[in-house]
Amino acid sequence: MTMPRVGISLPHVEPLAGANTIAELARAAECFGYHAVSVSERLLLPVRDDWSNDAGLPDAYVWDPIEVLTWAAAHTARVRLVTGIVNAIFQSPVILARRLATLDQLSHGRVDAGIGQGGGGSAATSYLIPEEFAAAGVPLDRRGAGFVEHIRAMRACWGPDPVEFDGEHYHIPRSTVGPKPYGTTIPLLLGAMVRTTIERAARLGHGFVTVAVDWDDARARIRWYRDAGGTGPVVVNTLQRYPDDAPVTPAAFTDAVFPDYARAAEVGADEIHVTLNLASVPPDRQIDLYGVLAEKIGLTSP
Repeated sequence: MTMPRVGISLPHVEPLAGANTIAELARAAECFGYHAVSVSERLLLPVRDDWSNDAGLPDAYVWDPIEVLTWAAAHTARVRLVTGIVNAIFQSPVILARRLATLDQLSHGRVDAGIGQGGGGSAATSYLIPEEFAAAGVPLDRRGAGFVEHIRAMRACWGPDPVEFDGEHYHIPRSTVGPKPYGTTIPLLLGAMVRTTIERAARLGHGFVTVAVDWDDARARIRWYRDAGGTGPVVVNTLQRYPDDAPVTPAAFTDAVFPDYARAAEVGADEIHVTLNLASVPPDRQIDLYGVLAEKIGLTSP
């Protein structure tokens, strides 16, 4: 059985987010031999009486993913930089394409761009938070066909000049647009949770990103992706939780992560990402824990 690559989620959620923290964790991840570092996106959390945080999102500010990865890139040389995910339709295609290409140039081609069309809710809310769309100035019906068009427009921006795109939702006049990616393109990994969007990821993406809240569900999603012809890498974000009143010891950490690592291999994931963003673990302690995990997994320094 092939074991998946392992990445770690950088501390981009307050109060642990910080310039020194991000740089130190990114350097440690590279030193320990992890494949990638990742961040996710959250614009806001609603404040209303009937809001229910069913997805268990951190009740704190989340730093911008691309800026965080740019800072991480400045302090590393090898580790992959993964957005897992950025909600693409909250920005225009030309702006997001330029931001990702700039990061790809600065990092010498280390970007894997996980993108989605809004998330953070539950199945009952179609896995979205309506307030985020309102704040971003994007209608809810931009999802679906609008997301597909957004992908096409970004890829046009990364192609040869002159760039010209004329769609229903996005228009780019004939022009020169740059920078271009460091290589030929930037891998787009599409985030998806339901069968229709997973099958779309198989058709349009270089890979697929999902979250393992339940491993039976994750297995089904990966099967749908492969059955739809998806041949790219499957990246699974995992969520380890720990008691609030007890410190996260090395034993507790590895005991929480290792079953997910084994299950990821069983269901056919190519890569998993581990997080301590849901636990109150100081940055220096996070480095120690990730070092212990790397040793147990058998990672080697580059």
